[in-house]
Amino acid sequence: MARAGHYLATRLPTLRPALLPVPNPWRLLRMLDKRQWSFFCLAFWAWTWDAFDFFTVSLTISSLSKAFDRSKTDMTWGITLVLMFRSVGSILFGIAADRYGRKWPFIVNNIMFIVLELGTGFCTTYGQFMACRALFGVAMGGLYGNAAATALEDCPHEARGLMSGILQQGYAFGYLLCAAFARGLVNTTSHGWRPLFWFAACPPVLFILWRLALPETEAYQQRQRLRAQASNEQHGRSATTTFLSEARVALRHHWLLLTYMVLLMAGFNFMSHGSQDLYPTMLENQLGFSATEVTVTQVVANLGAMTGGTVVGFGSQSLGRRFSIVVCCVVGAALLYPYGFVRTTAIMAAAFWQQFCVQGAWGVIPIHLMELSPGALRTFVVGTSYQLGNLVSSASSTIEARSCAFSWRVFMRMLLF
Repeated sequence: MARAGHYLATRLPTLRPALLPVPNPWRLLRMLDKRQWSFFCLAFWAWTWDAFDFFTVSLTISSLSKAFDRSKTDMTWGITLVLMFRSVGSILFGIAADRYGRKWPFIVNNIMFIVLELGTGFCTTYGQFMACRALFGVAMGGLYGNAAATALEDCPHEARGLMSGILQQGYAFGYLLCAAFARGLVNTTSHGWRPLFWFAACPPVLFILWRLALPETEAYQQRQRLRAQASNEQHGRSATTTFLSEARVALRHHWLLLTYMVLLMAGFNFMSHGSQDLYPTMLENQLGFSATEVTVTQVVANLGAMTGGTVVGFGSQSLGRRFSIVVCCVVGAALLYPYGFVRTTAIMAAAFWQQFCVQGAWGVIPIHLMELSPGALRTFVVGTSYQLGNLVSSASSTIEARSCAFSWRVFMRMLLF
């Protein structure tokens, strides 16, 4: 309790901006060598496509509802199940990545994406569809921690804030790509919504080949050498035993910090899923936007998200991680009213700045979680804290759908107050 009291008492005094000198972003980008860039780009594209696969459901809710003869609220369980099962994937793949390396868990993840996206496209019943989305949640949950570690743990320290902001915007970029491809692939052939899911299964093949060509990260190799040395010093104790010993120590000493990270991620996931997942449905059903207007609004919103994540991630290197997050949340809360109540295409401006703030705060998260995580369990802690937060917020889409069935304006007031 004394530690918890000290922790709470120091939160406000340490929130003061660090105001460190602002570095030249181009110089920071040049600090990465070819291998570091390859790791980062692979992780960025994998995370981007992870988001693409997730949003295939939210952007085809109306078509799925007609195809399976279910209400839109029923179909949002395809989103909820993914969020619920992501925690399972983060635990399984996080432990595997910390014990056996980043490479092979990443490859298995992408094999699962290929199989499950193809399978979803061939589903003929509601039950089959839900089963595929639940298993997809396991695969999706395993990727985030691995991608963050692959992208950032070998990055120069000065560049980590900027690279964190760019990495996180793979999520917004994935949304943007999905919105664009949904416009071209959904209901443009006799197969309806299915071509979008079939197409989503293709890029992971390239990610697998790319990862096979790369070694383990230098940070992981260094930790493996330390584990081998510790095993030799303790009379040949196995590497697995050494890993489990490190894990027990890390969990015993950092449980309070891990609790904070899970609660933080719960709030962040309510913020992002609450403002994004059913926004296209709201624009279409409540505001009467055409398919083209919905797509353009989503593109504008995600351009704001990508800009915000990069700018705020870069700024957090000078202003501090927590201060940057707090400012984005306060400004974003002030923008909720125009984001939900403007009834013309002028809502695009509100959407741009709302998602600038939402994903601006998110841009700090990958490096913030990594800096808080014990090195022995970096992938597990980053991925699991993020996905447990997702689990807490997993019903957000269903709550939104039921609230919208009553009144969209009532729901927006709930968000605002």
